[in-house]
Amino acid sequence: MSLMSFIIKTAVPAPKAEAFGRYLFVGPHPDDIEIGAGATAAKLAAAGKAVSFLICLDGRFGFENLTEKISPDELAALRKEESIRAAAALGVTDVRFLGLSDGGLYDPEELKKGIARVIGEVQPDIVFAPDPAVPNECHTDHLNVGEAVRRLAFFAPFEDIMGSYGAKNAPVEAAAFYMTARPNRFVKTSGFREKQFEAILCHESQFPKDSDAFNEVARYLKIRESVYGLQHFKGKAEGFRILGRTQMHCLPEVGL
Repeated sequence: MSLMSFIIKTAVPAPKAEAFGRYLFVGPHPDDIEIGAGATAAKLAAAGKAVSFLICLDGRFGFENLTEKISPDELAALRKEESIRAAAALGVTDVRFLGLSDGGLYDPEELKKGIARVIGEVQPDIVFAPDPAVPNECHTDHLNVGEAVRRLAFFAPFEDIMGSYGAKNAPVEAAAFYMTARPNRFVKTSGFREKQFEAILCHESQFPKDSDAFNEVARYLKIRESVYGLQHFKGKAEGFRILGRTQMHCLPEVGL
């Protein structure tokens, strides 16, 4: 880290994830929020914070772990039901859906407008989404959703700009990116891992209990929370790349 970056990060620190009252977690597909930030969402909900989920895409092509043949429409309906159950397992009851097809088969501008409308409805202080700046991310849906949130987070308070998307402006103070390679804030999640795993298992079409798919993601999450926790003296932790309004614009030395 350069001296300039160190001074700026010290003088203008990124916001803490737990410092807000109203949260919107945006997931590309059913199950992404639970994997990327499920323990944090459960902790916030348990603390009485206002937590909302937005699932942008319907997951109709997630056939990899299915043991019986169903149509894409049937799978999309099933995954919507799974998402509602999974959110409830985390203590979240406000779950919204854009209902766009996954696999990149949608207009990115329509995606952005849909996310903007929900931001206007929920009025969040902070919006969570997958990090669009991860070098190895190849999934178009994750990149598109993360990029849409990144662009909307800065403009959310501007009435005329949000109005151009058919949305209300909102007092967004920060964007938080999960599934990131460059976390700068960490949330202690000890005691909430089991809720996260319970929520992931609600997505039975993707993670049958005791399947290789679930065991692999569970192993990864255990490693991730342990390493982040040890590094930052938090026991177990989830990490996020968080940008406050100051870090969102014209501070390249921050390097976030």
